[in-house]
Amino acid sequence: MKFHLDATHSFHPKDSAIETLNKLFTDFENTNKPLVIGINTGMLGNYAEEGAISEITESIKAFLANDKDDIPENHCYLDFENYPKFTLEIDGHTSKFAKDLLKKITAQEANLIRQYFDVERQKQNPDKKLCANYQLLAREEVQDVIIDLLFKARLMKDQFLTARALLDFIFHLLAGPDYLFDNLFKKGDNELSHIISDFDPAIKRTQKIDKFILSHSLQLPDADFDDYKIALTDLGIRRVPNADSYLRLFYMLRKSDYGNEYHKQFAGDFDEHLIDNYSQVWHLHTSFDNSSEQKDKLRQFYRRTAITAIHKYNNRNAPKLAKGEFFISEHNGYFLASSLELKVDVKAINNTYEKDSSFFTANFRAGDNTLALKVNINLLNLMQRIVAGYRPNKHDKNTVVLLDELVDKIAEIANSSDTLYIVGKGNKQYKITNVDNEDFEVSGL
Repeated sequence: MKFHLDATHSFHPKDSAIETLNKLFTDFENTNKPLVIGINTGMLGNYAEEGAISEITESIKAFLANDKDDIPENHCYLDFENYPKFTLEIDGHTSKFAKDLLKKITAQEANLIRQYFDVERQKQNPDKKLCANYQLLAREEVQDVIIDLLFKARLMKDQFLTARALLDFIFHLLAGPDYLFDNLFKKGDNELSHIISDFDPAIKRTQKIDKFILSHSLQLPDADFDDYKIALTDLGIRRVPNADSYLRLFYMLRKSDYGNEYHKQFAGDFDEHLIDNYSQVWHLHTSFDNSSEQKDKLRQFYRRTAITAIHKYNNRNAPKLAKGEFFISEHNGYFLASSLELKVDVKAINNTYEKDSSFFTANFRAGDNTLALKVNINLLNLMQRIVAGYRPNKHDKNTVVLLDELVDKIAEIANSSDTLYIVGKGNKQYKITNVDNEDFEVSGL
């Protein structure tokens, strides 16, 4: 068997990736050895168009078109997209890939790493921080928190999880310069740590968190906290540097029972409401069963969040427009608007069967038109904030562009309506109605 694990790699400086693949496939045809190639979808498409081996290019085209009958029996395609690293379940999210790896690294039996830990712990001068980090990582609740963060990185930062990246990250957690809870949120030499550092719980600001930071900085007496710090020594945790580090520790142990449970008083401040909300709405769309209960929940989401956010965003420059009226354009201080019924298109959702956890497809009915919008967790977050009164700015440009595309389509539909409104100074409104495509009726003069 021959392996070529990077299809963009060329063995000769002057050869292109296409030329290298041509040679590999030619050699394959002249031998009885199986050939395994690692290739991304973009390169696969390029070879389908530019490759010289017609049998291979036709096979690739059939695969990309999902036409299984035209793929030769001796050609096997393994699409990693069919083996997602994360899955969203009804009761939460999971990552069997990451969880199994963490369990193997910290397993009690048949584990070389555990044996090294036992040897290190028995030394006269052991690496106490490394031992403490390993004990923390061995706790299943801590593993679950780490997986939560990896999932956030996937959803919110579009960060893919590979075996190599995860192993580098775990090494950084264990052997980094600080305790595991600090290493978890400090940038290291791998991309995962750079992304996850953006989720540092120490930058959160709530009344309870601020009170703890102030109390810690002033060294105010706290008997419960003193007892808790004594209990932490059983995990090898001593001399935590500052309040920020303690907050990271509280976050990491938020699913754990430990000591006098001092850390649990901050659990509500660290709740991941956005991920929970996203999971619920994602399931409503991807596991829609046409039941009355699910229809009611869908209508509530669309009415209270999606449609309200779209209406507010569309009318951000014409806030005096009434519910159901959509801004189209502005001319010399006058707003052109139209009435348009925007609602959920339940039938379209019923025919949507996507299972990619990174987005769901929201379906709207605007007049006689069906509109689709791919909603990821960042767009859902933006919608919720718009409903609460937030106005997007340049920092939201990567997300707001998704809304802009939908709003442009809505404006186009509204502009073709039989009834238009001209709103002038003092909120004076004029109504123009097209009657049978022959006459125009104007009211409000």
